[in-house]
Amino acid sequence: MNQIERAKGLEKDAMNKVLFLAAVSEAATGLSLLIVPSLVGRLLLGSGLTGVSIPVARVAGIALIALGIACLPGLALVGMLTYSALATAYLAYIAICGEWVGPLLWPAVILHVVLTALLTRQRLKPQNNHASE
Repeated sequence: MNQIERAKGLEKDAMNKVLFLAAVSEAATGLSLLIVPSLVGRLLLGSGLTGVSIPVARVAGIALIALGIACLPGLALVGMLTYSALATAYLAYIAICGEWVGPLLWPAVILHVVLTALLTRQRLKPQNNHASE
């Protein structure tokens, strides 16, 4: 292996380490938003979150968790599936509890159910490793 190839390999390793650090950081922030959104709001913005900003922050937390997963090598589909499944569950929970139900909440739940099913089907599909057939 010549020096150029070695340098490219080291550059790629460094990029993967930074990407991994970013993925873990975003996922940790997302988990924090999901569990303690008001505390995260207070620590980041100087004011606790209240009212409808709580479920919005939790959906953002779900998105950050999925982003963290999607940034790991080869897991883009798993990241999208994670987002869609968790968003489906959380939005359905909000709709059933009935505190914040706008006219598009149930259609959003149904859309995410369909997306989750399509992504799950894709994830479970046997992988074809042959380039041309």
